[in-house]
Amino acid sequence: MRLIDLSSAVDAGAHEPDPVVHEVLTPRQGAEHMSAEMRSHFGLEFDPDELPDGEFLSLDRITLTSHTGTHVDAPSHYGSRAGYGDGVPKHIDRMPLEWFCNPGIVLDLTDAPTGAVGADRLEKEFERIGRTPAPLDIVLLHTGASARAGAPEYFTEFAGLDGPAVHLLLDLGVRVIGTDAFSLDAPFTDIIERYRSTGDRSVLWPAHFAGRDREYCQIERLANLEALPAPFGFTVVCFPVKIAGAGAGWTRAVAVVDE
Repeated sequence: MRLIDLSSAVDAGAHEPDPVVHEVLTPRQGAEHMSAEMRSHFGLEFDPDELPDGEFLSLDRITLTSHTGTHVDAPSHYGSRAGYGDGVPKHIDRMPLEWFCNPGIVLDLTDAPTGAVGADRLEKEFERIGRTPAPLDIVLLHTGASARAGAPEYFTEFAGLDGPAVHLLLDLGVRVIGTDAFSLDAPFTDIIERYRSTGDRSVLWPAHFAGRDREYCQIERLANLEALPAPFGFTVVCFPVKIAGAGAGWTRAVAVVDE
């Protein structure tokens, strides 16, 4: 068995629309923090210098959104009402674990320009690789966008899916769609430009808004998809962090390849 990391890092040093703030307490600062907390909460006095080397444990404080780094979008991210079930979209902590450990299929869209890819392009890729996704397969879109991660272009130059392309995958029984791009939709700049030139509201975030009528999850900001040895024949494991009431959760996505 071989594991292939498909995740991008949460990096405070990288360019982000919502900047990441990462504060680190060193082991010495952790000792002083522990001493102060014990005094405040338990009325106990403890001299940090009594610890070996005067150190305790390091501590990281991170301020970020749940959509930073590789993450899974929950149905509640797409809107406040759902056109299925009881009409209430699920938060990330309520999603079935069975969705997030399944056979994977990677589709090569590296030749697609910035904008929205249609269903016909996906069907051509199914024909090329000789396989159509089965129910609960996890479909990964290799757009090549991860090569620009950390730069401003990562957020403006990539290919997403249009509405019919998403519905094609959902019709096949897919419930988790992943991409190495910032979004499963086309870039904001591309969407707004097309909307202003056409007045067509269907170009406004169709991949996300499809989730208002059909329950599914997206994995965004994947990485390293070029390392997958074949278009299929591997398992994707991408359990989201269980954040109560959240519209997304970070994941350490990996591919498991049997050898």
